[in-house]
Amino acid sequence: MTGVLRSGAWKGLIGMLAVALIVTSTTPASASTETLKRSVSNILWGPFDMALSPVTTAINLTRKMMDVDDSVAVRVIFAVPGYIWTTGVGMGGGGLRAITGCLELVPGLLLIPFEADLDPLFDPVDRAPALVDIETPCCLYMKFGIDYTTVGY
Repeated sequence: MTGVLRSGAWKGLIGMLAVALIVTSTTPASASTETLKRSVSNILWGPFDMALSPVTTAINLTRKMMDVDDSVAVRVIFAVPGYIWTTGVGMGGGGLRAITGCLELVPGLLLIPFEADLDPLFDPVDRAPALVDIETPCCLYMKFGIDYTTVGY
């Protein structure tokens, strides 16, 4: 009798307790997955930011060069070091985005049953313009190719 209780009954009892805990602790109206969605999006799209950094830099540097009132010589001299620097900033921003996505993953999983959300650890992702910015209704935010040097406040 004790052998049966140890092998099968305990597993069934633990399983029923786990299901009861999950069912009673979460309600669809109070659950929030925003932190988890942001975390997974940052993990997925951070490397894309790094890879698209040369393209993003070229587009935005061209746009910014037309907006300044410097002479043509200053614009040409600034172009090469500015491109190198801004590409590095974009790659670093993409790397930080992926790292903060990893840091937000566990809190995002833990906050699913609650209404609370974690504030973004790296909020330029939310405010900066991007080459691709699509918000899907049920899944992830598709935002990559972010210009980390033009952050709107």
